[in-house]
Amino acid sequence: MDYQAFKNAVAQAAQAQGITEYELYYEYSEGTTVEIFQQEIGEFSSHTEGGVCFRALVEGKMGYASTEDLSEASAAALVSRAVDNASVLETEEQEFLGEGGQVYQTVERETYALPSTETIISKAMELQKALYAADPAVIDGTSSEAIATKGEIAIFNSKGLDLHYENTAFITVAVAVVSDGTEMDNDYEVKVGDPDKLELQKIAADAAASAKAKLGSDVAPTGAYPVVFAPSAVASLLGTFSSVFSAENAQKGLSKLKGKEGEQIASPAVTLVDDPFYQDSPMPMPFDAEGTPTYRKNVIEDGKFCTLLYNLKTAAVDGKKSTGNGSKGSYASSVGTSPFTMYLAPGTLTEEELLAKAGNGVYINSLGGLHAGANPISGDFSLQSAGFLIENGKKTTPVKSFTVAGNFYDLLKGITCVSNTVELPMATSQTAFGSPAILVEGLSVAGK
Repeated sequence: MDYQAFKNAVAQAAQAQGITEYELYYEYSEGTTVEIFQQEIGEFSSHTEGGVCFRALVEGKMGYASTEDLSEASAAALVSRAVDNASVLETEEQEFLGEGGQVYQTVERETYALPSTETIISKAMELQKALYAADPAVIDGTSSEAIATKGEIAIFNSKGLDLHYENTAFITVAVAVVSDGTEMDNDYEVKVGDPDKLELQKIAADAAASAKAKLGSDVAPTGAYPVVFAPSAVASLLGTFSSVFSAENAQKGLSKLKGKEGEQIASPAVTLVDDPFYQDSPMPMPFDAEGTPTYRKNVIEDGKFCTLLYNLKTAAVDGKKSTGNGSKGSYASSVGTSPFTMYLAPGTLTEEELLAKAGNGVYINSLGGLHAGANPISGDFSLQSAGFLIENGKKTTPVKSFTVAGNFYDLLKGITCVSNTVELPMATSQTAFGSPAILVEGLSVAGK
């Protein structure tokens, strides 16, 4: 039974049991991954997965049930399980379902079909050949990967919602391992886009150049320096601390931003955007997990905090409207909150001009230990880092094995300049984080 037939069967089963408020959430994905190692297929995998979650409001309690079995018998059983699950809940919390008849923005981007298995293998193989050709320093251990995925989401409820959206993404991963004869290092490059338009030679060259630049690294000296964070490093920090912008976390006392709307929480150089329609997003979305229309919003604008991110339930608690950020970790999950594509808006300076303003300091392009070394509640972080010394406004000696420490809230206030190019590294899921390079004054660096 396909989704449409199953949806009708669920609606009939709900009506038969006298349920008047309910929702069916459907999620499906399929994809193929090919990894090339030593110019041969090292790994090949494909997947097809998905399922549905039914939730029903029964005597003021919301019962959930999920299944991967889209059959007529399963439809009736799914409704019954949700009713049973509602009956065992001990507390009543106000729950909401999305309203029908809302207006949704059109996703305006070029679409492409899911490529064939032969195309995926060919692109992965071509990328590996480009890696070896990019630089004589590239050695065995180098690998390339091509991933093609298709995602589909649908929401149907008793209040008139009947939404459907699907999207295709093609992702390449180039991992370059390099050696100068005495030392080895590595780096990678990830790009998302139309397989016929991706510049595989450039992707390979960038990965090889980044890896080669690490050779001969020293340890950064201890001190307090101006620090330029590369876009990938800023994106890592945003991903780690994005939970502070969740209304649910603020309401639970897990974010210091509760009640801070309208206050200056960052430097005037900082505008933080959440954009479900960002051009480079792997899966732009016209609606969230509750069927609320999504839209581009400034979470921070010129340093002023504008809004937390809300779903229907958390918005009702604060007497606000949902920001269209309801999310589900999977079809079987309860509704939470997350950004779509969150990034710092670009400034006007080139990265070279940013380095010149730093004068002497440290350029950080890699952060490690983000789970163990960062506390999203307090904002404190102490992270293993790698990058380059900045001397007289130029990147010079590569450095590694040093620690950068600070506080995320203080870092937002300490950003003095932002470069003019946004990069979106590792954008391989519905939630992505990006940034230009940023200059922060006076961070603590612990090295030699």
